[in-house]
Amino acid sequence: MTIQRMDHVGVVVEDLPAAVEFFTQLGMEVQGDGSVEGEWVDRIVGLDDIQVEMAMLKTATGDAKIELVKFLSPPAEDGSPGAPSNMTGLRHLCFEVEDVDKLVAELQARGNGLVGELVTYGNSYRLCYVHGPEGIIVELAEPLG
Repeated sequence: MTIQRMDHVGVVVEDLPAAVEFFTQLGMEVQGDGSVEGEWVDRIVGLDDIQVEMAMLKTATGDAKIELVKFLSPPAEDGSPGAPSNMTGLRHLCFEVEDVDKLVAELQARGNGLVGELVTYGNSYRLCYVHGPEGIIVELAEPLG
């Protein structure tokens, strides 16, 4: 058996509407949303009395998805939203974009600043990290040529 494809990445957030807004401003589309609870989800997640609100977002091509989850019960435990890029664990999500300069300007106008700088990586990409909602670091990559 082998992995066929990655279906999605799950991200736990406190402010679900703000997280959805951020990712839709990047160009993702809401594929579905709703609430989930019950014994079946308790058993999957390994917690009792799960109640969540969630939204599934997809890229325009549909080949990448993010599941944003807000735990109502039990409440989410504090993580490290201000953790630096080199902290152990999942630290960033990367998206290929068409016009990184324009997108960075739009994000900065909304208060989402750069983590470092916008740089050119060889002859391949223009890259940067931006601060997303709740400490999520988002890498933006514009292919060159």
